[in-house]
Amino acid sequence: MHTFFIAPTGFGVGLTSISLGLVRALQRAGLKVGFFKPIAQPHPGDAGPERSSELIARTHGLLPPRSLPLAQVERMLGDGHLDELLEEIVSLHQQAAEGMDVLIVEGMVPTRHASYAARVNVHLAKSLDAEIILVSAPEGEEPESLTELSDRIEIQAQLFGGPQDPKVIGVILNKVRHPEGVEAFTEQLGQLSPLLRAGNFHLLGCIPWQDELNAPRTRDVADLLGAQILNAGDYEQRRVQKIVLCARAVPNTVQLLKPGVLVVTPGDRDDIILAASLASMNGVPLAGLLLCSDFPPDARILELCQGALMGGLPVLTVSTGSYDTATNLNRMNKEIPVDDRERAEKVTEFVAGHIDHDWLKQRCGAPRELRLSPPAFRYQLVRRAQAANKRVVLPEGSEPRTVQAAAICQARGIARCVLLAKPEDVHNVARAQGITLPDGLEILDPELIRERYVEPMVELRKGKGLNAPMALAQLEDSVVLGTMMLALDEVDGLVSGAIHTTANTIRPALQLIKTAPGYKLVSSVFFMLLPDQVLVYGDCAVNPDPNATELADIALQSAASAEAFGVPARVAMISYSTGDSGSGAEVEKVREATRLAREANPALLIDGPLQYDAAAIASVGRQKAPNSPVAGRATVFVFPDLNTGNTTYKAVQRSADCVSVGPMLQGLRKPVNDLSRGALVDDIVYTIALTAIQAASMR
Repeated sequence: MHTFFIAPTGFGVGLTSISLGLVRALQRAGLKVGFFKPIAQPHPGDAGPERSSELIARTHGLLPPRSLPLAQVERMLGDGHLDELLEEIVSLHQQAAEGMDVLIVEGMVPTRHASYAARVNVHLAKSLDAEIILVSAPEGEEPESLTELSDRIEIQAQLFGGPQDPKVIGVILNKVRHPEGVEAFTEQLGQLSPLLRAGNFHLLGCIPWQDELNAPRTRDVADLLGAQILNAGDYEQRRVQKIVLCARAVPNTVQLLKPGVLVVTPGDRDDIILAASLASMNGVPLAGLLLCSDFPPDARILELCQGALMGGLPVLTVSTGSYDTATNLNRMNKEIPVDDRERAEKVTEFVAGHIDHDWLKQRCGAPRELRLSPPAFRYQLVRRAQAANKRVVLPEGSEPRTVQAAAICQARGIARCVLLAKPEDVHNVARAQGITLPDGLEILDPELIRERYVEPMVELRKGKGLNAPMALAQLEDSVVLGTMMLALDEVDGLVSGAIHTTANTIRPALQLIKTAPGYKLVSSVFFMLLPDQVLVYGDCAVNPDPNATELADIALQSAASAEAFGVPARVAMISYSTGDSGSGAEVEKVREATRLAREANPALLIDGPLQYDAAAIASVGRQKAPNSPVAGRATVFVFPDLNTGNTTYKAVQRSADCVSVGPMLQGLRKPVNDLSRGALVDDIVYTIALTAIQAASMR
């Protein structure tokens, strides 16, 4: 499924019209097309549904998901909840994409009140893993304005990664007016634009200006002005193609009375009223008469105009003077009203006829691996965890970050959390931190439950000579207590490490839970939520200096974890050398581990040794390892030792300001997951979600 994100280069480019036409063009290409407008941007006077979605629904018979209200979006942005906003949009995007070949997503339009629109559009496009189609419109006909148009397109393209980003695919130009025609315009623009000359950025459509496509109904004018209807006539059907403010004498007015003209004149200008009526009776389909200045027309004059009125001439009246009326008319919204089916159909067909749907169909047919964006990853984590409905114990029950994370997970249904702590301590932390503890959040006092785990623990460790007093002493450690709860299947998973070391978290698990069948060691991975994709790092928390066999096992475990959570596994075995360029014991260890992993799983895409830049950056990968199936596109990074892995993940996490989810432990019979002692609340929330999902998959 392809997602095309259409982003305007400025205000007034006709984004809705392009959406209508693009859907029709792709439908003509034989594709099943969906539509989604993530954020509603109502125009002044809009009181009904979101305009683009409603027009799509009425014109194409589609049922797009609801758009988020602008007020809600601004509130979430103002509160610093961008991640939560994107997760909600990803959820709606998946609803819209279900069963579709391609989805059109309409971005925000920058306005005086929404200057943040361009920034939000970039986040949306990345989160939805969309290909970007820019929409622009020239502001004049002179060569200088073509240069400005080219610059405007290039600036907007750079926001999304520029021409070097394969997902920035092209531009659609709307409302093109050029004295020499569209072909001359495109030729001139192609000569001026470095983007279009580059070859990987395409002109996907060039829509000529047509006055009739922008013509509102006379009724729309009446609604705008709040006009009194003296004679409705054909005001539902007639369209305003031009407005003429008549202050001149009749002989100088006659030549202005043409089809589609709205005549604006004071109500006491009997001569103009009669002239317009005569023109109407002689077959000129005027858009209507708009009488201003609060002068009611003479009833005797209107009697003379009965032929025109009965022939369908609309007559409206307003109380404002000529100047104010003209000003109000100038403010008229040029958008298509949601109930103007005729105009919407005309615009749809016209725009569709000028879009290169063959190229777009070819693009949709080209296989492309979908990147799992961080919001999509978080959304899937939450959704899968909610479906799992697992009980997770948190031994560090009074630690402030843990309390907040537990409250969030309980409230959102991510997991049924159990805090091991004295209830009064948890409530004191909640009051001090301003945390609302949701109903159903369990708090168990270790002092009251410890005794009942002594006998089961002695039984589990009888081979090691453990007696009751020794077990009771060990159960003073809340991590050991929580691990016993897990061993007895009273909970489904355990998360610890906010104040305990990794060793303190893992040791009880190895003693009481044991490794899963087929696994010889326990390792870990972090899910690194970078700005535009999710990467997997292993092992960054458990094994200090694995040998080649252990490193191969870590690679296989990490690849399986990546696949289990929707990240396609392309494993890079990281070293300070790439290929055969270096030697030494550490390089040879990585080379041998790569060989062993390949033998164990021949279908796995794995390569090493690779330097980090060769693994991560396409251009470097092509230079340093041109024949590698992994170089430049790795998704799983396996580090040669704990020193390298832990340093790298923390450097990336802090320098790139990204969320790292984990460490998620691999190889245990039941899910026990460790936290970094510097973990943020979000880190803990998503680690709890991981644990719940692991628990569901182990049953």
